[in-house]
Amino acid sequence: MTFDCYGTLIDWESGVFEAYEKEAARDGFTVNRDVLIPLFIDIQHEIQGGSYELYAEVLRRTAVRSAKEMGWDLEPSRSGFLPDSVPRWPPFRETNAQMERLRKKYKIGILSNIDDKLLGATRRHFRTDLDLVVTAQQVRSYKPDEAHFKECARRIGGKKGWVHISASYMTDVEVLAKMKVPVIWVNRHGEKLESGQKKPAAEVKTLRDACKLLGVV
Repeated sequence: MTFDCYGTLIDWESGVFEAYEKEAARDGFTVNRDVLIPLFIDIQHEIQGGSYELYAEVLRRTAVRSAKEMGWDLEPSRSGFLPDSVPRWPPFRETNAQMERLRKKYKIGILSNIDDKLLGATRRHFRTDLDLVVTAQQVRSYKPDEAHFKECARRIGGKKGWVHISASYMTDVEVLAKMKVPVIWVNRHGEKLESGQKKPAAEVKTLRDACKLLGVV
């Protein structure tokens, strides 16, 4: 059983918004969450599509570009506020209880678009050990590239018996559906699929719902 980390186990949207809000307040600038989050996603995805660099650097570049787009004159030398905030990004309220339940029945792992150091800081929020971790740093690539998933399959000896849980359709669900790996989509925001888009094996609203589906609640 593998998870995407940020968005599935960790509430990165709240973590990112709080980091921007705090830093922007130093300059008397107000950040609109509804503007920030989609802007952040688009800019980050564009940066990740280029030559590989550590996620901490992706965040610094994303901070500078998104601030400029919002009209906030952020000095590039202050962009470290964003990677520095990652250890404070909170887990969803349901995360630890559901991970503990799943751990009793399955080996569990994380496949994440992050670097090892930052994920290490995030793992302090979890009460459960992990059997497998694949980061962007390890495969020098960012999802939706298939490298994370191919590396996971290599380590576990194939696709048999593997189920993935993710809140991100673009980076995880669509790719694994094409690879014919069962994937449960935690569709927290009620996104609608367009005609022709690959469907997940199952769609739920929360991680707890995913665990119920797997018979561990």
